[in-house]
Amino acid sequence: MILKDYKPNKLFDELIDESGKVRPYYKTIVDRLSALSQEELKTKIRSLELLFLKQGITFTVYGDEKGTERVFPFDPFPRVIPAPEWETIEAGLVQRITALNLFLYDVYHEQRIIKEGIIPKEVVYSAAHFRPEFMGVSVPKDAYIHVCGTDLIRDTDGRYLVLEDNGRCPSGVSYVLENRTAMKRVFPNLFGGGVRSVDTYPADLLATLRHIAPRENPNPNIVLLTPGVHNSAYFEHSFLARQMSIEIVEGRDLIALDGFVYMRTTRGLRQVDVIYRRIDDDFLDPHVFRKDSCLGVPGLVDAVRRGNVALANAIGTGVADDKVTYAYVPEMIRYYLCQEPILDQVPTYLAWRPSDKKYILDHLPQLVVKAANESGGYGMLIGPASTKEQIEEFRQRIVANPRNYIAQPVVNFSQHPTLVNEGIEGRHVDLRPFVLWGDTVKV
Repeated sequence: MILKDYKPNKLFDELIDESGKVRPYYKTIVDRLSALSQEELKTKIRSLELLFLKQGITFTVYGDEKGTERVFPFDPFPRVIPAPEWETIEAGLVQRITALNLFLYDVYHEQRIIKEGIIPKEVVYSAAHFRPEFMGVSVPKDAYIHVCGTDLIRDTDGRYLVLEDNGRCPSGVSYVLENRTAMKRVFPNLFGGGVRSVDTYPADLLATLRHIAPRENPNPNIVLLTPGVHNSAYFEHSFLARQMSIEIVEGRDLIALDGFVYMRTTRGLRQVDVIYRRIDDDFLDPHVFRKDSCLGVPGLVDAVRRGNVALANAIGTGVADDKVTYAYVPEMIRYYLCQEPILDQVPTYLAWRPSDKKYILDHLPQLVVKAANESGGYGMLIGPASTKEQIEEFRQRIVANPRNYIAQPVVNFSQHPTLVNEGIEGRHVDLRPFVLWGDTVKV
């Protein structure tokens, strides 16, 4: 029995229910994994590792004496989300991206949500990624976020909670697709019984990008703009470009002339209609943003303003995934959609509010503190796991710049079984579904 040494989480365990039994939708997977001998399981895991290595699915570890490249971590024990749960997640994410796009259009145009006092003006205008220079600029289909990666966790009651929205350049979907492909080759018997396919994602992404092309052209010229081969997500950039059969380009491969963007080719210049950019706003155009950027295209912003090229995601979306803005998303849903949020989110204290600031400073050892514009675990304090010196450092940061910090209670993530060496151990998990906003919204 593969689970003989598995210890369920006392809070919420994805595999084992409150009575200590395997949840019904995991039974087939447990039975089929249990039918494998230890040697068979080891052989399959080695096959997966070799497959990932051959595909170049690696990540970089700097300062590692054994080498800088490692196979991207994966776990062959699949996480199962039953259809009723997924339908709720799906509906909640569609609702959420709809509200976020309405919010972004509003704050860059009429600003009704500010004028009616739902969100304070200073919260929007002080966001690091708010772009006032794009006030009044039209974007294709009035949509700003075309690709969104929303992080979800489960609390001790098993409720899905939104942890954060990633609406600028979300990454990670290539690992989902490659993991599924590899697992189907090595563990084909785990994917019976109506497992939803993820294979259509590249085609769906391409359709999303075509949807925002500014010219009436059945075959718009779409490119993926990457910072280059040294970027940590370059595998994903090249993978998605290859899957969509579009060109992957760097800034030097493009040129802006007379309000249009062109790609340099061996046959001369070719007009570009849509740029799926994997570069942050600051580096897109040295004429407008960071003057020292060598990654972008001088004159690109002028072409965007004129409506001659579309960007996915649009410039200025960062104000929507600011962690202070996050606290107002439920109000956005109520304001723009006249609906109650389908998905709850983590309770959040905003340090710019005097009462919240006092609470945060009084309870730092019990809270998780996050910088408003950081991601990937940077700019974060986990109070219960921090030293007095670290807590004091964050206290000073909050006092010096309260707008830049939020705090949340510690949320214990749900646990999922993970194959470790020759046994199974529990590991905390979160979930990042990807949402595409095109002619239709797909999750």
